[in-house]
Amino acid sequence: MSLWPRAVYVHVPFCLHHCGYCDFTLVASRDHLIPQYLECLSREIRHQTAGLSLPLPVDTIFIGGGTPTHLTPDQLQILLTTISQAFELSEQGEFSVEANPDGLDDPRLAVLQSFRVNRLSLGVQSFDQSQLQTLERTHQPADALEVIQRARKYFQNVSVDLIFGVPGQSLSAWEQTLLTAAALPIQHISTYGLTYEQGTPFFRRANQGVLRKLPDEVERDMYLAAIRILQSHGLNHYEVSNFARDGFQCRHNMVYWTADEYFAFGPGAARYIHGVRSTGVRSVVRWLRSWNHHEPCLEDVEQNTSEEKAREAVMLGLRLRKGFRISDLEHRFNVCLRALAGPALDRGFRNGLIEESEGFLRLTENGLLLADTVVSDFLVGDDP
Repeated sequence: MSLWPRAVYVHVPFCLHHCGYCDFTLVASRDHLIPQYLECLSREIRHQTAGLSLPLPVDTIFIGGGTPTHLTPDQLQILLTTISQAFELSEQGEFSVEANPDGLDDPRLAVLQSFRVNRLSLGVQSFDQSQLQTLERTHQPADALEVIQRARKYFQNVSVDLIFGVPGQSLSAWEQTLLTAAALPIQHISTYGLTYEQGTPFFRRANQGVLRKLPDEVERDMYLAAIRILQSHGLNHYEVSNFARDGFQCRHNMVYWTADEYFAFGPGAARYIHGVRSTGVRSVVRWLRSWNHHEPCLEDVEQNTSEEKAREAVMLGLRLRKGFRISDLEHRFNVCLRALAGPALDRGFRNGLIEESEGFLRLTENGLLLADTVVSDFLVGDDP
């Protein structure tokens, strides 16, 4: 086992526009802060890796946001140079960058390719113009289609994110978006039900009745349609929200779902190192102010007990369609699964939400529809 994580996440908190449903750490129309961010990011990376022999070997790097490709080509070059000086990607490693269709031109794609980025994750969200308008996306369906075709000239591994459950969206419109995506030269699709996070404009509009949430049964049908259509087009359903062609599962996200450790840098970035989970302050301005003075700024620090780590691994592992091997979990955390979570197991089996097959514990098809509820049941112990 490596003494240090072999996965790296870097958060770039800049966007052209802050969509009303988005709860991620970001700022829009604050591009004057980008040079300061790049310098502070370099300081944070040096701080976290102090005393280590650089560059550290890693297997996955993921740059998310925000919109990392909102940076200019020159700024992208600085960002990628900073990362490459601290971390060296293994020969068969995965290097992902999130992007939006608007502004993703050839100069930016060329910079990414020159730094061994080999996976592009595009925030398409929909191929329906009315849904894009509701979601406040700034690109057109044609823009997304064109960018995907152009990106394939640079990267074999292209992924798209799609959102369902959008106010006013019909099941047939969602199915058409799925069919459009499945016919494209992409290797991975993530599908997410629209959520109304507290503090977002969408949350306020929903409470005011301006936005009307779709009925639960419609969202259920949309989720089942995604599974049916994408699997029929050769995209395997390998995690609750993710589908991939053979060999193209997101390796970086698998680090999370297998409860392994990872570095993370940038405002709001959550890391897991030496058994300690910590999260950088979410305020971009506060994060910049702290690192301008070379001072770490964490919002949460948590060192879980062995039991808490085991429960967390169960929760994360159940998100995978194959689930997790019970004997591996018990050996890794020196626990007995039944002693750890007997009541949760019994409830899951009794209600037909989980099943055991060939030594693996996994969600049933019915369990998928209630995944968040089922997996959270394993996080806390029952009172005696």
